[in-house]
Amino acid sequence: MLGVVVVGVAIHEALAAYELRHAYPVEAGPSRGAKDSSRGTEGHRTPKSDPEGQDWQPPVSPMPVDRTERSDCEPVPVSHSGGDPAHDSCADAFPPNRYPGMDVLVGGVRFDALQVGVRVLWEIKTHQFDAYKDFIRRQEIAKELEQIELEQDAAAACGYDYAIGVSTQAHKDALLRANRFLTIVVTGCKR
Repeated sequence: MLGVVVVGVAIHEALAAYELRHAYPVEAGPSRGAKDSSRGTEGHRTPKSDPEGQDWQPPVSPMPVDRTERSDCEPVPVSHSGGDPAHDSCADAFPPNRYPGMDVLVGGVRFDALQVGVRVLWEIKTHQFDAYKDFIRRQEIAKELEQIELEQDAAAACGYDYAIGVSTQAHKDALLRANRFLTIVVTGCKR
């Protein structure tokens, strides 16, 4: 019985989608193999005296009906930006970067890596955080949190998870004190 209901719902949704695609034939374009009968009848309409009458049709979104993701959410490999070989090497190895030797642009934001096999974007931090004085550490964490928020928002908007790789446990602890909800991994990458 459940199978019949599921099939019925699927048929109903397919018919509704078909009607929606063919309600505005100029915008939707012809369907595969079917003649567009609504175009032939439009020429035989008699004009209405009131232009605000029933002939008005609302505009159709320019995005195709079957399109579900934003085009800027597709990962685009771009060259590493920093010119820091130690950082770039770490970003390629940890996590395994889907695009070795490259950063990735997603949602208009540059990330250090897109992890192989999963939808996780990474920011890699390799600076010598442990060697900084307390004042500089606080300044660095504040600056990083702004960047992290921007990157997290872009990743989430495009359906990706987000993780941060840091070189030391002290750096991880400082970030978690500032925001305990971050996903942070100690990479052990050296400078």
